[in-house]
Amino acid sequence: MLNYEVWDVFTDRAFAGNPLAIVETDSGLTTAQMQTIARQFNLSETIFLMPPRDPAHSARARIFFPTAEIPFAGHPTIGAAMFLSQRTGSDLITLEEEAGLVPVRIRDGIAEFTAPVVPHAHGGPLTADLCAKALGLSLSDIGPLAPGAFAGGPAFAYVPVRDRAALARAKPLEPAWSELMAAGDVDSAYLYDPDFNSRMFAPTAGIAEDPATGSASAILAAHLLANGSLDDGTTDLALTQGEDMGRLSRIGFSADVADGALVAVRISGQAVPVAEGRIRIPG
Repeated sequence: MLNYEVWDVFTDRAFAGNPLAIVETDSGLTTAQMQTIARQFNLSETIFLMPPRDPAHSARARIFFPTAEIPFAGHPTIGAAMFLSQRTGSDLITLEEEAGLVPVRIRDGIAEFTAPVVPHAHGGPLTADLCAKALGLSLSDIGPLAPGAFAGGPAFAYVPVRDRAALARAKPLEPAWSELMAAGDVDSAYLYDPDFNSRMFAPTAGIAEDPATGSASAILAAHLLANGSLDDGTTDLALTQGEDMGRLSRIGFSADVADGALVAVRISGQAVPVAEGRIRIPG
């Protein structure tokens, strides 16, 4: 049997934010066993914490959707860091994730990490018309910035919408949804309005909608820069997500730009424990 806890991430209260399963193991699980456990929890992500390869680090981490492993994700990073900080008393947690080392600093109950990969352009161009059709919106609902696909470990299609009402109406619709995913070479779409209320859909990855997506929040920096919406220096934003699901999440965003190039992106948030237990090891 393996010990696990469930934490709600990007929130300061239970039963809000994005739930995360944290499973402790000794590195003996196979990839297939981890995937089976993640499918059993059926949360947007499950993180497995193992002894680190380098004893100077806090833990090795592997992260799974219900359907596949991913190299990096934001809400598992925040939740696991808060879990380990509570366990060890340390305010600096370093996770060995598949995308690279991710240091997380905890101050005043808020965890902040620097994205392990600087976000960059990805996939083909995305038209506003295709985005509108894929999301059940009118063409006038898309914008004012141009849609695009960007990556930083995982990859997302970014679709700005004109207002909160358009954001609330959006939903993936076939066959245009699959056409949009193919055009961007992605399996997820991140939508946001001018006030940075957001939603993230990934039905082909087994996630109908995600209450909070830290990796997509970080990669948003590349989309904003490409549209001329980030100036040199540091830009701080407050993002919200999950409200349309009844799981309001609050995500801190900070991006550094120098000479017109993205240098670093930091994501921050809170997390609280809500459940614990033991789970069988799959045969």
